[in-house]
Amino acid sequence: MKKSPEHNGEERARVVMFTRTRCILPVACLQICFLVCLSNGMSDQDIRRLREEVRGMFYHAYDGYMRHAYPYDELRPLSCDGHDTWGSYSLTLIDALDTLAVMGNKTEFQRVVGLILERTNFDVNINVSVFETNIRILGGLLSGHLMSRRMGSKVEEGWPCSGPLLRMAKDVADRLLPAFDTPTGMPYGTVNLREGVPDGETPITCTAGVGTYIVEFGTLSRLTGDPVYEEVALRALHALWNHRSAINLVGNHIDVLTGRWTAQDSGIGAGIDSYFEYMVKAAGLLQRPELMAIFKQAWAAIEKHLRHEDWYLWATMTKGYVTMAVFQSLEAYWPGVLTLVGDVNTAQRIVYNYHQVWKQFGFTPEFYNIPQSEAPNNREGYPLRPELVESLMYLFQATKDHNLLEMAADIVVSIQHSAKTECGYATVKNVNDHTIENRMESFFLAETTKYLYLIFDHDNWIHNTGRSGHAVTVNGRHCVVEAGGYVFNSEAHPVDPGALACCSMRDDDWSLSLADQVALILDPMAPWKGHLGHRLKEEKEDCNSDGKLSYQEASQEVEESELEEAPRTTQLGEGSVVILHGNGKILAATEVPKETKSEGEKPLPIPSASRTPQPQGQGMDESPSVIIDYANKYIEKLKEASEGKPVTSGLGSSSTADGETEVKERHTTHREILVDDDSGSSGIMKKDSVGPRFSSLSEAAERGGNTSGMEAASISPSVSSSKYSTSPGSPRIIPKTPKTPIPPIKKEFVLADLKERLVIDLSSYRNFTKTASYSLLSCPHPPFTRMLNFKGQMFYP
Repeated sequence: MKKSPEHNGEERARVVMFTRTRCILPVACLQICFLVCLSNGMSDQDIRRLREEVRGMFYHAYDGYMRHAYPYDELRPLSCDGHDTWGSYSLTLIDALDTLAVMGNKTEFQRVVGLILERTNFDVNINVSVFETNIRILGGLLSGHLMSRRMGSKVEEGWPCSGPLLRMAKDVADRLLPAFDTPTGMPYGTVNLREGVPDGETPITCTAGVGTYIVEFGTLSRLTGDPVYEEVALRALHALWNHRSAINLVGNHIDVLTGRWTAQDSGIGAGIDSYFEYMVKAAGLLQRPELMAIFKQAWAAIEKHLRHEDWYLWATMTKGYVTMAVFQSLEAYWPGVLTLVGDVNTAQRIVYNYHQVWKQFGFTPEFYNIPQSEAPNNREGYPLRPELVESLMYLFQATKDHNLLEMAADIVVSIQHSAKTECGYATVKNVNDHTIENRMESFFLAETTKYLYLIFDHDNWIHNTGRSGHAVTVNGRHCVVEAGGYVFNSEAHPVDPGALACCSMRDDDWSLSLADQVALILDPMAPWKGHLGHRLKEEKEDCNSDGKLSYQEASQEVEESELEEAPRTTQLGEGSVVILHGNGKILAATEVPKETKSEGEKPLPIPSASRTPQPQGQGMDESPSVIIDYANKYIEKLKEASEGKPVTSGLGSSSTADGETEVKERHTTHREILVDDDSGSSGIMKKDSVGPRFSSLSEAAERGGNTSGMEAASISPSVSSSKYSTSPGSPRIIPKTPKTPIPPIKKEFVLADLKERLVIDLSSYRNFTKTASYSLLSCPHPPFTRMLNFKGQMFYP
């Protein structure tokens, strides 16, 4: 029926009245509405759709590499060909191997392993980055070796302590060892795979290039039984920490021959980042509490001198004076590290800031000037980095907050819109106009797509929280692998701590029954009767300042009579599926496909509250202050909108000279044209729209502060590595520092000499390890209960 004009006028009046009423709702009602929206989250269908979108991203890039670039190191996605970058050893293929496993592609995994074993040769006369070869090649080979059984590959007798990929990894590590033969124990940045340290090699190495080996080298030592790899990595870590400043900060570049700092800017970003990451991860993976103790001291100094509100700035390592008020794209790993050590609330606030930068540009630039809310010249690129995605994955596992899924979805949209090409995905040269250039780094397949996939694949096998595993036989003795708790290296290559325990258990550990062995892996703090391997100290060290029991104290409350009830299951055969429980109880079932639920599986008994205190901050319901903080910001936006003010987000939005907020439209067209780069070569593609830009970050802030020597010289505080910088530069030399004569480089490497130095330099650290408090590794933080474990152990809430 046609409505009369009077009726239409009444309807419009009702709409206006409803709109006005809606704008003046009480604040409390708005908070409730906002919390209800948060609780609804993303639908399961949307999550599955995004998971498949990411799977398609990976295979588009992977197929492009295999079709156009293999056997070269990397794909050039604009010219659809390949080139060597880091060593001419098919880098992208090795880097992508375990991503195939995460996505469940057994057939292609097996084929790629065959290609690697058949064609890859490291006995070549080329100079390579020690750091990059370690995290990408060594890490990829070790992870592929540990996933071989699950991916259906035929494994040899003695696996996981032997295997062809493991032998190849050992060969790579042996070729890196000469770099560590220095007076300080800190490695050179470059090594020749055949000849050792090149003649005339610079002794200047970045901090991350010194301290990012313990995860891979420790894994190799535990699997092979040769301690030299773990010991050289430990020696480098401790030598670096011994050269810290009086306020517990470390610089950016150091002379590995003399220990003299040549760049004294301190931060959490480029050139330093993975040094902190590896102390946390290796402390648990290798059961070295002294590394966690070092991290706690470094963390306290970072919070005191580098953190300003919810940003981390660069400062002098000696005084803590701010030198650069910038955020770097590489710093986005830090919320993930905070999540691993249990500071989830801080991690959420910081990742929110970082995501606002993403929303401003559609990507995170290499550098972001916080006061000016802009990307500095020559630092506007985004080479498809994974760090923000990594932190989102850790945080989501700890909180299950669907806001993090929305952030990850933003990243998928941006990359699909602006970086996708006919053959793969291209580096974004400038986040302001989304110009792209002819390079696809291997970490896009190793890290970015893997972390995105794991965010949206909630049932992925790698999320196993210690509820099940597989029994394997090693030298006639039973142990359990694939029980979860995977520790990712800096290139997102997962390491199974249960496999390390299989190959490195002491004789007294092997004398236990299989049930007690598994319980030892799951909970090394349990006071097993007659077992001397556990450190149980009478002095209790609280994990938190709120007076809650540490996990060590909680575990001591378990009655020995309960432990004796654990079933003895030493009759389990090779490949049996084992259902695990943290108190030594094991339920066994036969081997079945992942999709099929075994009839032999029984529900796990729920640990009582008296055994383990309930961790705080496991979900948004347990951290209401964070939600209210977000809700208050949301309400402020609504108030500004109702008053006709420009809506701001994060720290505000960029303003013009007239004080009016500049609003940039989001374009949807996607026309591509080739343009010439600075060198005149037609190797850059420009997209005439910037795609998803969302909103800008902050209102114009006061400009000022000290200027960093690195910033003034246009030098990125980084190693000459694309992991850290797409525009390499030389480290800044601190003036007025007496020069120390550099001894000649020893061309011939003698392993016996290096082992002799290890015995001397690590004697004090061995004592430190024995006396360090294991309660540092046993705090009941949310991530430990949800995804991480130490030496395979899980903490149950």
